[in-house]
Amino acid sequence: MARYQRLRGREVFFLTGTDEHGVKIEKTAIQKGMTPRELVDEVVERFKHLWRVLNISNDDFIRTTEERHARAVVAFFRQVQEKGDIYLGTYEDWYCVPCETFWTAKQLADGNCPECGRPAERVSEESYFFRMSRYRERLLAYIEEHPDFIQPESKRNEILSFVREELRDLSISRTSFTWGIPVPGDEKHVIYVWFDALVNYLTAAGYPDDPERFARLWPADIHLIGKDILRFHAVYWPTFLFAAGLPLPGKVFAHGWWTVEGEKMSKSLGNVVDPVAMADEYGVDPFRYFLLREVPFGLDGDFSRQAMKNRLNSELANDLGNLFSRSLAMIRKYRGGRVPAPNPGDPRYGEFAELAAAVAAEVEAGFGQLAFSRVLQAIWQLVTRANKFVDEQAPWQLAKDESAAADLDQVLYCLAEVMRLLTVYLLPFMPDKGREMARQLGLPGLVEQRGVELFTWGQLPAATEVVKGKPIFPRLD
Repeated sequence: MARYQRLRGREVFFLTGTDEHGVKIEKTAIQKGMTPRELVDEVVERFKHLWRVLNISNDDFIRTTEERHARAVVAFFRQVQEKGDIYLGTYEDWYCVPCETFWTAKQLADGNCPECGRPAERVSEESYFFRMSRYRERLLAYIEEHPDFIQPESKRNEILSFVREELRDLSISRTSFTWGIPVPGDEKHVIYVWFDALVNYLTAAGYPDDPERFARLWPADIHLIGKDILRFHAVYWPTFLFAAGLPLPGKVFAHGWWTVEGEKMSKSLGNVVDPVAMADEYGVDPFRYFLLREVPFGLDGDFSRQAMKNRLNSELANDLGNLFSRSLAMIRKYRGGRVPAPNPGDPRYGEFAELAAAVAAEVEAGFGQLAFSRVLQAIWQLVTRANKFVDEQAPWQLAKDESAAADLDQVLYCLAEVMRLLTVYLLPFMPDKGREMARQLGLPGLVEQRGVELFTWGQLPAATEVVKGKPIFPRLD
């Protein structure tokens, strides 16, 4: 998503990071004989390493243990407090440490957390509360008036059902542990991990230190989250922002989970897929392609090596890889490696121009809905049509007939321009493969270009010299 929007010429701020406070971290550190700081430092390095391996293009990586974030959380707490929406009381109910979630007795499932099934703890302690109940009607109205605010649709309905049932005031501080940001003015209290963690989006956007930057970057267009933390983002966070008088993000999109060969991933089953190992074995870009193509984004999906091999061989090696290699080989063989000039009045040129415009519209709409598999399906219309076009036009026959030289020029230009468009479209999904495609096309600077015209038919300069290279998508055994 970030790479596509950058290609379109839009300003992008892509944030990722780690929330690192809370009793769960403190307990885990004690069990491991470490300090909480040592534990989070170790975990963060694993995330950062994985992001580098998977070629993630984030602009910032925020840690909620950073000083800039602590300042933002304190400022945000005070801002809400000044509105009269925070008060001191006593919390007496149930808390799930692994999920970091408060529950009432009737919400428990046989005394266990209804989300993860593990035992909830009975908690009774002095606590600061946020008047979340005050914003129930406003939140309901907002979700109903903004149908795209929570996606996918099934998750929107889930949240509406939860809010319609009840919205109680929320305990937002704890006194039973110390690993967190102290409540300003009452430091025996630690701010509840979710009141702390969600503010990270504001921190990275410049709140409260850089008002100019904050005005430019907030509200976010999209929060992209796992479905297990949807309630925090779609119920807690909007009400916090209402209370602080700040605008809400444009969309909260909850993605699904991967199962493996039909089973839930778990260490005890030994079926956890290591993304670093997958990237080493299959290549980062083919692995990225498979994850985004196999399952409609937002749904749960099942991962299998066989499914990945089948898709990579059929779509990348056979359909795209062979098309790319053949097209460039024919330009080298029949035109000395230089792309011939097109004839824009030729009906073949016009047909591809129409298809390219239709694909561009589908891709833009698909990215707007985070429908990545649908975007790739749209892009593959160009692959399918170009493969059929080669068979129909039979350039190897045209090359035998001197009177068909103009026809051959037209066919080769159309194929080369399809390759340029495919390169542009695939850069967000497969940045390294896209870079190599651009190099072999003789357009190494393509990866640095920006603007909507990149997606417009007919932009490839005549006489561009293609470069011989290795097959970009070799077939997997």
